[in-house]
Amino acid sequence: MKQGIVGLTGGIGSGKSTVAGFFAKYGIAVVDTDIIAREMTQKDGVAIPKLNNAFGRQAFLSDGSLDRLYMRQLIYVDPTAKRHLERILHPLILEKSQQLLAHINSLMPYHLLVLPLLFENYQDYRFLIHRTLVVDCEESLQIERILQRDQYKMDTIRKIIASQYTRQQRLSFADDVIINQADQKALALEVATIHRFYARYFAT
Repeated sequence: MKQGIVGLTGGIGSGKSTVAGFFAKYGIAVVDTDIIAREMTQKDGVAIPKLNNAFGRQAFLSDGSLDRLYMRQLIYVDPTAKRHLERILHPLILEKSQQLLAHINSLMPYHLLVLPLLFENYQDYRFLIHRTLVVDCEESLQIERILQRDQYKMDTIRKIIASQYTRQQRLSFADDVIINQADQKALALEVATIHRFYARYFAT
């Protein structure tokens, strides 16, 4: 059986990782491109040599891994740096995603590919994705969650949000939507509903 692939996306702080965790509880295999990127930018990661050549030692922590906070702040004030970073990481992430998806050993009718910037990079991933699923919430709630989770300052958060597709754009492109405005119980029920739909949809 050839399984379907659902592309899971949403703005920063929307709750993509939490939603992916709920799907995993149903036995759905999850490939998360953010986790892939983290692994590639750890000490001795495959992207480190090219990143070092492009950005120099100031872009790295003392343990040899990429300073993600530094890079976040840099790419939102320097469009050239952002393009350099994307040219290095995106092809590597796409290749690794394909490899992981191809080697999943599962009897479930579909898998989940988590892509924070799915629609921004849709041309690269469209041949992999069968349906798109957006995790949606109010921007004010996104900001609240990011402030609780990360070390970013408010101006950095707003720049990150502004650099991504708008909430309206994501919703207009989405095949399916999960609303993450309430508590974990409500979110779990939403995931359960969409999981039942996907199980039927991809089984046929």
